[in-house]
Amino acid sequence: MPWKEKTPMSERLEFLVDWQRGLFSVSWLAERYSVSRKTLHKWIRRYRQEGIEALRERTSRPQESPWKTDAHAEERILALRRKHPDWGPKKLLDVLEKSEPTRLWPAASTVGAILKRSGVVKARRRRRGPGHPGAPVTQASFPNELWAADFKGQFRTRDGVYCYPLTISDLCSRYVLECQGLLNTRCEGVLKRYERVFREYGLPLAIRTDNGAPFASNGLGRLTELSVWLLKLGVRPELTEPASPQQNGCHERMHRTLKACTTRPPSAHLRAQQRRFDEFRREFNEDRPHESLGMKRPAELYRPSPRAFPDKLPPVEYPGHYEVRRVSANGGVRWKRGWLNVSHPLIGEHVGFEEVDDGIWDAYFASMFLGRLDEREGKLYGAFYLHRRGSRGNREGHSPETTDSKRFPLLPPRDYES
Repeated sequence: MPWKEKTPMSERLEFLVDWQRGLFSVSWLAERYSVSRKTLHKWIRRYRQEGIEALRERTSRPQESPWKTDAHAEERILALRRKHPDWGPKKLLDVLEKSEPTRLWPAASTVGAILKRSGVVKARRRRRGPGHPGAPVTQASFPNELWAADFKGQFRTRDGVYCYPLTISDLCSRYVLECQGLLNTRCEGVLKRYERVFREYGLPLAIRTDNGAPFASNGLGRLTELSVWLLKLGVRPELTEPASPQQNGCHERMHRTLKACTTRPPSAHLRAQQRRFDEFRREFNEDRPHESLGMKRPAELYRPSPRAFPDKLPPVEYPGHYEVRRVSANGGVRWKRGWLNVSHPLIGEHVGFEEVDDGIWDAYFASMFLGRLDEREGKLYGAFYLHRRGSRGNREGHSPETTDSKRFPLLPPRDYES
């Protein structure tokens, strides 16, 4: 069987097939096909207007260009660049203009285009951040539906020791469940305080935090050891958008009162500071009227959760049609004679894969959608990079709808010839 040759036309057809399946965003496809998003949107627009024939290459070269840089100038630019490979267009121009002041040299942007066109300059790879699911949408309509947790900014007590106050509150009743001064923000200490609060007040449905440690990471699903533990308990971690404290406004407003009442000035040592925190929490919950609650006290509205904290963490279970893999000590799983990197916070846990299309799998941990696996690439792409307009599957097995494939005919499968 002869080798199949890849051509620009076949690459565009393959892109449109992937796009019409609705499983990946244009940004993800741009990274995969190594082209810009603007170019992909151009081919989508042409295909909508003219069909497959519009995908053929068109020349945009003008008939003549009176301002074209002459061949001698280009050769001088490239020769000087080869001599000084770390010089940019401005440095090259400065030397050339001084060596031949009577010649009309191109602009620095044109010199940059010449270097790029000749292949001596490679474009920098676009670095992606960890992504984000967007603004939180949960509304706290009854107690324990949504809690908030955060660290109120650290400060020093008078003996020079740093204090990191961890606060947890119920966003419906404004009840402050915890205000504990810790020596650091490590996960171990935070997890112990979470467990103490869960044993006393029960489990909420969700906890909203910011994107700092130990609540979120830069890995897959932004998971941390703490959020993995919450998911196993059936508590959904919810993140605010970066630099958006207003999305957790009730909790941040409580922090303002906490700071004014307990840290100005700070106490002599951590034990004395904790006594002030405890007194603040009692007064805030039982004595202080709240205008947002109709001048009621939080203790009048809050009731412990009926979901008790279990003595033993329940196992994570998946539907029978899922492919379940255990995450090994290096943060990956075996996948069809290959290796798939997943996430280090999930070491020792089981991850479920649901096939949503031929060679396309959705990955879940407990109830959380982690991302999408493309077997052709052998890579798991995080959920926050995928199309957010109905592109992810769900736990009931419903496949996402693709409106474009309904308006425009589907392209043939991948056995087409260029």
